[in-house]
Amino acid sequence: MKQLVAVTGASGALGSAVARHLAEAGYSVAAIDLTQGGAAQIAGVTAIGGVDLADPDAAVQAFAKLEARGGLHGLVNVAGGFAWETLAEGGIETWDAMYRINLRTAVNACKAALPMLSRGSAIVSIGALGSIAPGVGMAAYAASKSGVARLTESLAEELKGRGIRVNAVLPSIIDTPTNRRDMPDADFATWVAPEALARVIAFLLGDAAAPITGALLPVAGPVT
Repeated sequence: MKQLVAVTGASGALGSAVARHLAEAGYSVAAIDLTQGGAAQIAGVTAIGGVDLADPDAAVQAFAKLEARGGLHGLVNVAGGFAWETLAEGGIETWDAMYRINLRTAVNACKAALPMLSRGSAIVSIGALGSIAPGVGMAAYAASKSGVARLTESLAEELKGRGIRVNAVLPSIIDTPTNRRDMPDADFATWVAPEALARVIAFLLGDAAAPITGALLPVAGPVT
């Protein structure tokens, strides 16, 4: 039987790339998202749409749909978003929104998945390299992604005794259509391809990464 991995935020550019790569690698993939999105059309992927992971009850209900399929080998927390806004010109609503879609979704997904995880399982979350040294206008986003990092480190310690690994990747700019549209003059060749990041995530889910937990792994783009 194929090992089951749940991927949140699987309708986006990164989430669908992760779902596709894991399915091609031989996993059974459950794509959990607010919308159905492109992941629903990928062979080996089961889409669970209409799930607001910021709602803890909705998260529990989504993962309950997977219980009949046995244990969960992995959880990949991709769900999230980005907002650029200076403190002077912005409002607290942006801070609340970034917390809700980047950190709250990860917390709820992890908690809902815990009963299905066992020794050898792994959680991988998407942090951000920009959370380490954020630039102008990135405070709200960076704060929420810093929360993902602290969740990763603390949960790794919490689950060590159960043999469950918890890590996060910290990408720089991901090469997505939205980022290309928002930054048309940037050098796209220096950005992280979603497919490349998906391969790093797959490594952290696999047996070769068995000694690694509590890591915040920078993924800063191709070395040229």
